[in-house]
Amino acid sequence: MVRAVDGAEGPLWTRRKKKKASAAPLINVLVTLLALIGVLTLVLSIKERSVEAAGRMVDGWIATGWTEARKLAGRAPEAADVAADKAGQAATKTGDALETGAATARDELKQ
Repeated sequence: MVRAVDGAEGPLWTRRKKKKASAAPLINVLVTLLALIGVLTLVLSIKERSVEAAGRMVDGWIATGWTEARKLAGRAPEAADVAADKAGQAATKTGDALETGAATARDELKQ
């Protein structure tokens, strides 16, 4: 039996459902990440023959990553200072070259 809904035409099975905005994509990403972590832990537990050893291995990876990230973050201000100095030097050289070129052009125009 076909029922008509306000503003809808045709049988229920031919109507398209309206997509509603939801948080489902975010939840799907989180569930997928948790599943991957679980699979990694399971595989490492089998390989190391101990959940404790697998946990220590993962903790080591996390600690190494955290240490490297902190090192990179510590270098960022130094790298920014070096880049700013190089940019300043390049701007000075460019200004000097433009000034020299302008003086040369002025002298040639005077002749």
